[in-house]
Amino acid sequence: MDKKSILAIVLSLMVLYIYQAFFVKPIPQEQPAPARNGATVVEKTGGDAPAAQTSAGRTNIISLQQKTELEYKEIPIETEEYIAVFTTRGAALKSFKLKKYRETIDKNSALVELVNVKTGMPCPLTLSFAGSDFDIPDDAIYEVKTDPSDFKHVADAQRLTFTLEYPGAVEIEKTYRFHPGKYDFDLEVKVNNLSRNTLNQIAGLNWRQFVDPRTKTDSYGHDGPISLVAKNIEREEVKKMTASKTLGPDVSWGGFESKYFIAAMIPQNPSLASFSLTKDNLGMVSLNMTLPKNVIPPGQSGLINYSLYLGPKDYSTLKAQKAGLENSIDFGDWLKWLAMPLLITLKFLYNNVVPNYGVAIIILTTLIKIIFWPLGNKSYQSMKEMQKLQPKMVKLREKYKDDKARLSQEMMSLYKAHKVNPMGGCLPMIIQIPVFFGLYKTLLYAIELRHSPLIWWVQDLSAKDPYYVTPIIMGATMFIQQKMTPPAGDPMQAKIMLFMPAIFTVMFLNFPSGLVIYWLFNNVISIGQQYYINKRAS
Repeated sequence: MDKKSILAIVLSLMVLYIYQAFFVKPIPQEQPAPARNGATVVEKTGGDAPAAQTSAGRTNIISLQQKTELEYKEIPIETEEYIAVFTTRGAALKSFKLKKYRETIDKNSALVELVNVKTGMPCPLTLSFAGSDFDIPDDAIYEVKTDPSDFKHVADAQRLTFTLEYPGAVEIEKTYRFHPGKYDFDLEVKVNNLSRNTLNQIAGLNWRQFVDPRTKTDSYGHDGPISLVAKNIEREEVKKMTASKTLGPDVSWGGFESKYFIAAMIPQNPSLASFSLTKDNLGMVSLNMTLPKNVIPPGQSGLINYSLYLGPKDYSTLKAQKAGLENSIDFGDWLKWLAMPLLITLKFLYNNVVPNYGVAIIILTTLIKIIFWPLGNKSYQSMKEMQKLQPKMVKLREKYKDDKARLSQEMMSLYKAHKVNPMGGCLPMIIQIPVFFGLYKTLLYAIELRHSPLIWWVQDLSAKDPYYVTPIIMGATMFIQQKMTPPAGDPMQAKIMLFMPAIFTVMFLNFPSGLVIYWLFNNVISIGQQYYINKRAS
């Protein structure tokens, strides 16, 4: 790659950074209605619990509470993809470990855990009824209808049902339906009105995640709330969360993500759903998916359905959910149309040519270079022609150094006389810049590269080179390119280009190895192409 194209890429990166930092407007925060913590606690009784009427005719809130000393149980569930643990306290999810993914490249390291709560904190997938005519605590103890031993190894679609009954008031049924071979499962919430009054119900599904502010995060990823609202991705930085925030309606899904994994709640009716986010002083992030009010007459039931996805950000797997979950992969709105074909090609090479993503990256780099080979030839030839004109251009700059207009006119005449396009060496490379950024996004966020080795010391293409060998070699190839490229006519540009190999080497020291390998072999092929052009011109 020539000096002008490298400069163009650097300037493009600076423009992108400035745009993101100063021109992307933050989403205005809306203040949600304050949630009720409950009314006066009433002990559970065996008789009816009719509610009194206010002067306005509205039913007072029925506050239902159990004895906290009731014993709770844990129900383990195992499929080919995950090991989950549900608890009767809140009929919630206590643990969800992915069997095919580990925390580190060590084969004995812990499985990736998508649930992070501390002792005493509420678990994910609890129900909230703030705004309803009844209020049930998060830690209420449910009963299990199904034999827990049936879920040790789920081979067929099975249901796990929790029930919570307050005689004469209300009964809650939470039924989880598991699908072997998939990371998603369903949740059906049925509210039975056992009272003599019509109940107004507003149900919310909660996901809670503890975020330790001391934990070191991936600078290229995002660990925090994410949602798809009105077809737009909304991400929230946990450290910047200071107040409650409500998004919606038209919430396709919402949840908590890391760079490579996501836990998402998908409502049955997105157009009516809203999504609220809060964070307490301890670092607990609470996400609530809420649906509109449902009126339940006496003796009848209200039904709510959700789909839940807890798993990797694999594009094909997310796409199969048909909920727009694939948008959680941060390919960018403008580069998605380039990143996706590149990812598909990379996976094709891995599955059909060579079972090594590092080698697949090298092959993909070569294919891209072949496609742009004619443009590269044209660029190098144009630079050679410009180099021949350098002596005449220097004389013109000296002769008309005090007359910029005349200098520009004479320069254009010189280019026209020798049939040289001053932009000929730069434009072909500028055309390739979107491809570079598309591949950059692909290699940065594709889960396929996570813990995938190349050879010897490079055992994780998604992590930096532990010994910085590839970045240093990459810097050396840039230096060789610089020596082979005709010198720039602009003295200031020449000085800038002098430092480019060192600057890029420092930048790439902490880049994922997959990106460094792409840039390294792109340079190697470019050196070969430039040598070929120089030899033909000599």
